[in-house]
Amino acid sequence: MSTPPDTPSPTSPGPPSGGQVPGRPYPTPAQRKDHGRAGRNLPAAVGSAVLLLGLVGGTLYFVKPVFMLVVVAAVVVAVWELHRGLLAKGIDIPEQPIMLGGGVMVVVAFVWGAEALVTATAVTALVVMLWLLRRGIDGYVQNATAAVFTVVYVPFLGSFVALLLREGGLTGNGLGDDGVAGVIVFIVVTIASDIGGYVAGVLFGKHPMAPVISPKKSWEGFAGSFVFTAAAGVALVVLLLDGDWWVGIALGLIAVVMATLGDLCESVMKRDLGIKDMSQVIPGHGGLMDRLDSILATVAPIWLLLHYAVF
Repeated sequence: MSTPPDTPSPTSPGPPSGGQVPGRPYPTPAQRKDHGRAGRNLPAAVGSAVLLLGLVGGTLYFVKPVFMLVVVAAVVVAVWELHRGLLAKGIDIPEQPIMLGGGVMVVVAFVWGAEALVTATAVTALVVMLWLLRRGIDGYVQNATAAVFTVVYVPFLGSFVALLLREGGLTGNGLGDDGVAGVIVFIVVTIASDIGGYVAGVLFGKHPMAPVISPKKSWEGFAGSFVFTAAAGVALVVLLLDGDWWVGIALGLIAVVMATLGDLCESVMKRDLGIKDMSQVIPGHGGLMDRLDSILATVAPIWLLLHYAVF
């Protein structure tokens, strides 16, 4: 469940040593705009969301391989953002081999499936660790650990989108294709989790879920997220995938729990790094990782459920 961008709490850390992330200073209270309980610039956020959904929907519906290029591009941008954020703590991962290996992982998953993805992930992690040997001993464990974490967190989890899409074959298109329908179901239930939590949190949120980690998340928002995702899950699984209604309920439960955990984990990361957003590449939303946190956390268990219970 993605909710409005985090606002640092009194107990959250301030800017890291040095005072800024390379290329972007940590915003001071005077520099932060107050968008009310919404927590974001709604016109910019809606406009960005419409453009992104149009790009995703168009490429997904008509040409599967082109949609895979969009996924690869998202992985590359997400790795760049994570590298940028980690630099705030002096952690310098080798972004170029991670970007290259991550792109290969997505393509391999789409073309050859889960077994090939596992192999590509292992090879990428080993290559990254060997690449870091060129820098010498100092900081090797810290940078190698962060690099392998990045490989798993971004391209490995993101590659499950490719696994979901290949359920209908490599060349099909339209809603009659199982892969296309599966990805649409996954995207819509994730959006429903975001919208349900956002609306319920803004209108009714009174009981913080994790006030130190993410002050604007509430139990009321969590409940709203579950209602939206369960309703969307049942409707989409029955209508698009011709599956049983209970799969839709399970899908909603998985989406709301995993999306909430994914959002909280990224909030913890940002607070530890002393940054507000991973970047500002998406107007009204912040960084791409600020939007992918829920998607990365939900896609693997959703693929597992649909693969064995529907497809």
